[in-house]
Amino acid sequence: MKRSQLEHLIRASADIADVDEIVIIGSQAILGQFPDAPAELLVSVEAAVFPLGHPERSDLIDGSIGEGSPFHATFGYYARGVDESTAVLPRGWKQWLVPIRNENKRGVTGLCLELHDLQIAQYVAGRDKDRRFTAVATLAGLAQHETLLRRLEETELDGSTRSRVQAVIERDSDGQPS
Repeated sequence: MKRSQLEHLIRASADIADVDEIVIIGSQAILGQFPDAPAELLVSVEAAVFPLGHPERSDLIDGSIGEGSPFHATFGYYARGVDESTAVLPRGWKQWLVPIRNENKRGVTGLCLELHDLQIAQYVAGRDKDRRFTAVATLAGLAQHETLLRRLEETELDGSTRSRVQAVIERDSDGQPS
């Protein structure tokens, strides 16, 4: 996905949900902080989003411009309407949201997860696609080891999940495959 495509999804989502702020919590949130991120991090054609203050309107987004919709067929990318609980995030994640504001969005603001919060959510999810993303982002020097560990400490997790995530963060930081 390109930054312009994410901006299109933000505008469309805001119109559908009748809001001015859309939160992006999926992998393409990286485009807020790193519009020119490595291509390996931009392979998804989906942006996981929810309307700030109105998460119940996520279903409207999903039904209108979600996977398999005419929007998806026309443009080749889509929004997946989610809610805050979709991702396991560190306490305080909202204070680090990265805004996307410009004339391309008619006053609508996209609020993208900051990279370290995004990576914590992906480390916790632990799917293959998440592991590839976190490894590439760390190897590219976008993520800082100490910041990841601090954000992990601010994340409510059981002991075994915390240990698993910390071990993978350490492997990524050492450049080891996981």
